Amino acid sequence: MTDDQPGIVRGERFSGGPAREFLSSLAADERIFAADLAVDRAHVVMLAEQGIVSEADAGDILAALAEIEEAGHAELPDGEDVHEAIETAVVERVGPAGGRMHTARSRNDEVAACLRYRHREDLLSLAETVVGARAELLSVAAEQADTVMPGYTHLQPAQPTTVAHWLCSYEGALARDTERLLDAYGRVNRSPLGAAAFAGTPFDVDRERTAELLGFEGLVENATDAVSARDFLVETTAAAAALATTLSGLAEDLIVFANRGYVELADEYASTSSIMPQKKNPDTLELVRGRTGDATAGLDGLLTTLKGLPRAYNRDLQRASRHAWEAVDSVTEATEVAVGAVATAEWTVPEEAAGEGFSTATGVADLLAEAGVPFRSAHELVAHAARDVDGTPSIEALEAAAEAVLGEALSARVDPDTLEEALDPAGSVGSRDSRGGPAPATVRAHLERARETLDDHRSALVSRREALEDAHQLRSQEVARYG
Repeated sequence: MTDDQPGIVRGERFSGGPAREFLSSLAADERIFAADLAVDRAHVVMLAEQGIVSEADAGDILAALAEIEEAGHAELPDGEDVHEAIETAVVERVGPAGGRMHTARSRNDEVAACLRYRHREDLLSLAETVVGARAELLSVAAEQADTVMPGYTHLQPAQPTTVAHWLCSYEGALARDTERLLDAYGRVNRSPLGAAAFAGTPFDVDRERTAELLGFEGLVENATDAVSARDFLVETTAAAAALATTLSGLAEDLIVFANRGYVELADEYASTSSIMPQKKNPDTLELVRGRTGDATAGLDGLLTTLKGLPRAYNRDLQRASRHAWEAVDSVTEATEVAVGAVATAEWTVPEEAAGEGFSTATGVADLLAEAGVPFRSAHELVAHAARDVDGTPSIEALEAAAEAVLGEALSARVDPDTLEEALDPAGSVGSRDSRGGPAPATVRAHLERARETLDDHRSALVSRREALEDAHQLRSQEVARYG
């Protein structure tokens, strides 16, 4: 997709041979068909406004573009890419004057503009999907703020927590994923048009005008950088890979919880065995986990394609965008499925499960420390008790450990009723009310703050959508002037 291989204006020398199909990206370019039409329209309007092409020629070209849009990508003539095919289709309708559409630009800046135009749409769609997913997680968390469950480190029972606290941990991660996508958007949404092949153009083009007509927030200033840069693809693919990693952790946790009987997945998010009819397998979640490979492979493939390329345009770049497209598509689907599984699941945590493996031990040690026992001594006392009773907590075991470690009765330090509450998983959860902790009241306060952040992100997405729609309306109005 380069200007020094421009298809219809190249002549017969490079028109045939078996390598033509190898060079072609026309089928894959269907994704940027609408983007190319938008870029063509903005460019032609600017050329007419600058007096570079006549208003009559601009009107004929814009009318031809409308016909091509209505016919669709499938009706384009053969070509190396969508850009060449659209130009050929314009010339077929308008005659040689249709070739004026390509004045003062190269396919190099044209394709870069098309990629950015389309990629920002994909980026917004993914971010909107993540925002919707977070809303679902917060909704389920609000319902499960009092549902006590085991918390794990190293997959070993560690401390009691709640379903809501666990869900909020993933919502917080998805909030950062949203921030990365929003942050990347600003760097994607810059116009390379006017850079031409890589060294600018002698025509009196107005780069700011085409940026305005396409809804770009600014320019990629240097012409060589404008046509060469694909770091915007790297950034968004990396953000998608990070998001996929978040989702993989969510899926893995749900798989483990389902295995232990803490959660029942809805039937539509599970499947059975071909031979064992009693099985209910969390297949959708396993595929969510597997989609991480798609995203990280896309990032690796993209970086490998870009590594060591000289400035400015190289045909290797034709292979770069598909890595980003496939990664974003895959992760968008995975987000919807993973959170759908959470939203439709039934939590069935057995009451005794939350305290398994003496998971309230830390709470007892904290209680002793609050009573004046050095924490290391309290830790030793509780460990002694856990060892002697094989991980099953009891006041009697703690009393014996206190005599052995402290040389005094436990009742001299703590009230038995307070100790009993600390041994209870729900009481242990309720005591950990520091900001970010699992105590139900603390979680509910966190949910309010998380909803505020979610609203901010939703508003940011709406404003970006509105800006693109405003640009579309402006472009349509300007195109209509030449009708």
